[in-house]
Amino acid sequence: MTNDDTHKDCVFCQPRLAGEITRAGQCVIVDAQETLFPGFTRVIWHDHVREMTDLTSEQRQDFMAVVFDVEQIMRATLKPHKVNLASLGNQTPHLHWHVIPRFEDDVAFPGPVWVSGIDSVAAEHRREQTASALADYHEALIQRFTA
Repeated sequence: MTNDDTHKDCVFCQPRLAGEITRAGQCVIVDAQETLFPGFTRVIWHDHVREMTDLTSEQRQDFMAVVFDVEQIMRATLKPHKVNLASLGNQTPHLHWHVIPRFEDDVAFPGPVWVSGIDSVAAEHRREQTASALADYHEALIQRFTA
């Protein structure tokens, strides 16, 4: 399936995505700009596709290779306690993976990032601690996928 006019309202089918860091083959790597979770990244399949099984086997392998490279770079630069990988697509039915750095002092740890009642003071503390590493993380992604 392609990125045609039938999907013009899809937030991931826009020519340039908010927070776009770089592109890798058929993927767009985006800083999700989740203020409570700095470093939260999305890897989005460029074409409007709903499910992983709509891709060919080779496309699935290429997609996951990018996701795993993003995780590896995230671990090396942001040094999270854990990385969460999630592919939901309930709100935006367009293939994408969430790559989420988790820190023991993040506002939702050890629970999922999709919770209510977040402590904004703790979120600001985590943002400050991660801010300096984010530029290095983004630059490492650009270097890896712009070769």
